[in-house]
Amino acid sequence: MEYQRSTSAITKTLFLLATVMFLSITVALGQLKTVQGIVKDSKTKDPIAYATVAVVGAPSSPGSAMSTQESGRFTLKFPMTYTKIRVSSIGYDYKDVFVTNDETQQIEILMDAQDNTLDEVVVRAKKRKYTNKENPAVALIRKVIENKSKNRLTGQQFAQYDQYEKISLGLSNLSEKFVNKKIFKNYQFLFELDDSAKTANKYLLPAFMEEKLSKIYYRKDPKKTKQYIVGEQRAQFDPKFIDNDGLSAYFNKLYESVDIYDNNITLVTNQFLSPIANSSPTFYKFFITDTIKTQQPWLVELSFFPRNKADMLFKGQLYITLDGNYAVQGANMTVADDINLNFVRDMNIELKFDQDESKRFYLSQSTLGIDFSLTDKGTGIRGNRTVNYKNYKTGVVQPDSIYSGPETVIAYNISDGKGTRKLFDAQRQIPLTKNELNIYHNIDTLQQIPSFKTFMDIAALVFSGYKQAGPVEIGPVNTFYSFNPVEGFRLRVGGRTTESFSKRFYAESYAAYGFKDEKWKYFLSGTYAFNNKSVYSFPQHYIRASFQRDTKIPGQALEFIQEDNFLLSFKRGDNENYIYNDVYRIDYRKEFENRLSIGLGFNATKQSPAGTLRYQIIDQDGQAKVFNEINSTELSVNVRYAPHEQFYQGKLYRTPIFNKYPIFNFNYTAGLKDVFKGEYSYHNFNVSAFKRFYLSQFGYADVDVAGTYIAGKGIPFPFLTIHRANQTYAYQLNSYNLMNFLEFVSDHHVSANVQYYMNGFLLNKIPVIKQLKLREVFSFKAVYGGLREENNPDHSNQVFDFQKNANNEQSSYTFASEPYMEASVGLSNIFKILRVDYVRRLNYLNHPGAPKSGIRARVKFDF
Repeated sequence: MEYQRSTSAITKTLFLLATVMFLSITVALGQLKTVQGIVKDSKTKDPIAYATVAVVGAPSSPGSAMSTQESGRFTLKFPMTYTKIRVSSIGYDYKDVFVTNDETQQIEILMDAQDNTLDEVVVRAKKRKYTNKENPAVALIRKVIENKSKNRLTGQQFAQYDQYEKISLGLSNLSEKFVNKKIFKNYQFLFELDDSAKTANKYLLPAFMEEKLSKIYYRKDPKKTKQYIVGEQRAQFDPKFIDNDGLSAYFNKLYESVDIYDNNITLVTNQFLSPIANSSPTFYKFFITDTIKTQQPWLVELSFFPRNKADMLFKGQLYITLDGNYAVQGANMTVADDINLNFVRDMNIELKFDQDESKRFYLSQSTLGIDFSLTDKGTGIRGNRTVNYKNYKTGVVQPDSIYSGPETVIAYNISDGKGTRKLFDAQRQIPLTKNELNIYHNIDTLQQIPSFKTFMDIAALVFSGYKQAGPVEIGPVNTFYSFNPVEGFRLRVGGRTTESFSKRFYAESYAAYGFKDEKWKYFLSGTYAFNNKSVYSFPQHYIRASFQRDTKIPGQALEFIQEDNFLLSFKRGDNENYIYNDVYRIDYRKEFENRLSIGLGFNATKQSPAGTLRYQIIDQDGQAKVFNEINSTELSVNVRYAPHEQFYQGKLYRTPIFNKYPIFNFNYTAGLKDVFKGEYSYHNFNVSAFKRFYLSQFGYADVDVAGTYIAGKGIPFPFLTIHRANQTYAYQLNSYNLMNFLEFVSDHHVSANVQYYMNGFLLNKIPVIKQLKLREVFSFKAVYGGLREENNPDHSNQVFDFQKNANNEQSSYTFASEPYMEASVGLSNIFKILRVDYVRRLNYLNHPGAPKSGIRARVKFDF
């Protein structure tokens, strides 16, 4: 009886325990716990990036398995019932760690390096050299390459999705001492503690934020991608100081979207070979480092490293599906420390892919983080760009009207700013971080502080050369003083109005005085903007009237800088051929959103020779007839097309942000005889094309070709093509650096200019030298043309004679039987900013004063 009672009691107890356990498990399955941690090397305590952290026994879920970040940190979310996580990484023994059932917890995991030291490898003496042959990792990556076309977006006939992107930047790695300086007393609200810093008490200063919501449509045949931007907001600076659109274009160029399926991935103006590019097995080493069976389909973790650490390549992990499709399910990538990349302290790329209804993997999120700095430990600029994709659909046929027009369309009311924030609050796919939320408010607040306005005013003067003075700007300061052989010591002062004066009318003027020729020079222009927008910003639409009286070197039409720039005052050889110009001009310019622009011009010009320049005709008896002035009237048309062009609009000129697309130019100028004193009739046709060719690991090449034909008879050389020469000591990209001023004249010509930047592909492979991170650069320039007899003074006494130097030797020529050619080889990236070339002139060395070679330098800031 007692035994029966005991058995009954035990049975009840077990039943109660089972019930409690069942209820506990049921509750636990419905609850999640969050485990945050960091993975480190047990000896060095350095963080371990891209280690795999997975919940043991858990089914596939978004938070139950992941890779650690570059900082070694991770965050897992999984049901309460699971208590063990496993960490694995190449070169380390895997480690199992038990966690508690606390709702949130922080842990540190120390990993032991595998016991395969260098000494043991030497003892074995049979370490196999890495090879692609019979390498299962290489066989796998070849399967990925083989299946790229069906797994990527461009493998679909039709695709569409919603896209959200955000980019934020700020000053990083600020010390507590720096933040607490007196000068920042009124700016403490800007600084935030940096939780992601590797050392304590480091601060951030968020400075830029931009968000964009879009609908994307893709069609394979005919190929077209159409982006409808349905919402956009940005932290704006005062446009008087900063081109916000240009700044946005520049940052988006630095932080471009990453497509792992592209053979080459462009980042910070350089191209990196994708680890799944067709040629990747030639440049990368691949290793199978893990198999992940905690989710479906199973994944293989494939680690990859550059064969040469100094090449423009990635390192990291790919996660490849084992379902027969060999699709990329995820990727974590960074770059080696030895890479020849300027100012980049850290880079991290994370790609996530999800399955659609057809079980194909599509990119669901792309994250790119780059930390720029002059030094490894100093203050830098950290930026992050995240692009999220959802509602991905394939096979949905859209009408042709969806794809018509330009590739990008603003599909919202730009003037309606009130609803923008509500739109993003409702449709933002990824929540903003705390510091991102503060940027919009902080930038607005910052610009109300008087000391910040003063700082921006000084910065604008230093970088743009203009000083704000109410509704006008005074400058540019680099032209205030210069000198040349004709004018001697030259002083100049000028300025222009700004938008605060008028949004439609802009005036610009300067006055200069030469102390040698004792003459005043001046310029005055008035511009009317039809689009109620600054005439310096895109898209331009204006009409301008101007008058200029000044000196000019024949054949010099500098596009980006003033001819009286102080630095251009220093020249080699004789250069006393000058012109005094009086120019009356009317110009009309219209730019379109598709980067097509049209220009119309009308000018009446009086030219008078100055210095040693002579306008003279030698008659049949050998007598010289001297002309003190010549007059011309011209009508011109310019058409320029630069598809997908990007640039930063400065105070003086636009800084191009080059891409893979070409730029085309067509110019037509008609000389009108007997119109406003015009003395000559001619027709000048000029075409040119520029394109940057990206050559992956072999760098890139800029190619510029042009041609001109001038129709007409008896045309003097000032109205022909005077080929652009350079007698300064700077290397000029679009000039012939060993040609003398006014040396070659033609009425028809073709030219080619090739600048090849190898980006250190050769030098990076030379021991010791590669530590300097120098980059090779090569150039070749050639021009060939001629003068028809009716415009050649050697055959006609109706045109001006060729110029002669001080020794009465002929110094101007047309081309003989061969083109003028020069070539150079140089080193760039010297001190990260300097390019130095040895330039060699290849022919026409018998011309007076023709240099055979020379050293030329150029400031070239590049990543």
